[in-house]
Amino acid sequence: MTEGSIPLARYSMLSALPSGWVGEILDEELVASPRPSAAQTRAAFMLGVELGEQLDRRRGGSGRWCFLRAPELHLGQDMLVPDVAGWRRERVASPPDPDVPFLTVAPDWVCEVLAPSTAALDRTRKLPLYARAGVSHVWLVDPVARTLEVYQRVKRGWLLTGSYESDSVVRAEPFASSSLELASLWLPEGSDKPALLAAVP
Repeated sequence: MTEGSIPLARYSMLSALPSGWVGEILDEELVASPRPSAAQTRAAFMLGVELGEQLDRRRGGSGRWCFLRAPELHLGQDMLVPDVAGWRRERVASPPDPDVPFLTVAPDWVCEVLAPSTAALDRTRKLPLYARAGVSHVWLVDPVARTLEVYQRVKRGWLLTGSYESDSVVRAEPFASSSLELASLWLPEGSDKPALLAAVP
C-alpha cells in the first residue's frame, strides 16, 4: 500500500524526524533539512506576497496564478517541499482538496531559497527531480548573497536565463509581465540575529 505512489513505510519515517526539520523523499531516500533561518523565511514570504498581489486572484491580482508556501508535493515516488510554488490557473481551476495534505500536480514554477546547509541539495538533487516531474521554471534565491537565479527547463535540463542581485527590479519568466523589487526579499543588514526576534516585555 502506498501514499500516492510513495511507499507508506518510507513516508511514515517523516513523522519520526525531530521537530523543526523538513523531510523530503528524493530518489527513494529520506532527506532531512533544518528549519529555515529568518532570512530564508523572510525571502520566501515576501516573494509570495509580491507575486501574489500581482498574479493571484485572492490577493487582488490578475488571477492567472495560484501560489502556495512550502507545499508538500508527491511527484511520482519523490516527495518534495519547495519554499514557494506556483501553478497556472488553467491547470488548477479548482482549489486543492482541504482534506488531502499533499498535491500531486507538478507546479509550473518553484522557488528554492538557498541556505549554506541546503544549497547543494537544492542544486544537485532537487533540480533534476523538478525537471523530471515537468516543472517549467525554477528560481533560486540566496538571501545571504542577495541574488536571484532564473532557470528554464530545456531538453537537456536547466538553462540559466537570468541572474539578478541586490536591489534590482526584476521581470523574469514565467512572470515577465510583472515586476519584482528584489530588495523587498531581504532582511535589513545585520538583522538576521536571534536578538531581533526576542519578545518585547
